[in-house]
Amino acid sequence: MSDFDLHKFLINDLPYTFLLEVIIRVFIAYSVVFIFLKISGRRGVQQLSLFEVVIILTLGSASGDVTFYDDVPVLPVIMVFVVLLTLYRLTTWAMSRSTALSTLIEGEVVTLISEGKYVSSNLDKLNISEDEFLMELRHAGAEHLGQIRLGLVEVDGQLSLYFFKDEDVIPGLSVLPAAHRPCFTLIPQDGLYACKRCGLTQKMRAGARCSCPECGRNIWSLALHSRRT
Repeated sequence: MSDFDLHKFLINDLPYTFLLEVIIRVFIAYSVVFIFLKISGRRGVQQLSLFEVVIILTLGSASGDVTFYDDVPVLPVIMVFVVLLTLYRLTTWAMSRSTALSTLIEGEVVTLISEGKYVSSNLDKLNISEDEFLMELRHAGAEHLGQIRLGLVEVDGQLSLYFFKDEDVIPGLSVLPAAHRPCFTLIPQDGLYACKRCGLTQKMRAGARCSCPECGRNIWSLALHSRRT
């Protein structure tokens, strides 16, 4: 085992003057990324589409390499940025003229809740866990699905909710945590219950066991009818 070499540990075989070059390289990479984002008219980070995330990751890789690898020349990296910007502009131009291409690249808005129920055919398109999705509904001020007229998952993954007026709220599936939303396969008492899978509501008698006529599942939760506060 060789002795510890502080110089190799800190800067390997490079001279300490390379640190000045790093400063210049970082400044160039920072400037090019800033100019790219400025020219591309970038929105907020939470509004990034999948296509734009790929562009940003590629930019990050190129700018990271040029900042501290002494064998990575600057001009080819700048060319990478120029080509990426050109491709970005061409792609966004093509997307603005082709709905099919826009859908292919960025995806489409998914209707997840309609008239107080889940849209069953779109449930599997939800790319997050049920608990995470219900948390988002609660953060938006919902207590049950019957308060929601329309729920959309936007192309950037954000959730858009449109609520019923208070007088139009209907009974719906609770979105509260499991501790506050007991579920049953054997109905404990007469009442109005909501299917845990799709949110369909129906009156059921104590002791009943039945499958949901809409999605076929057999797990039920007591439906809520409260208004938003």
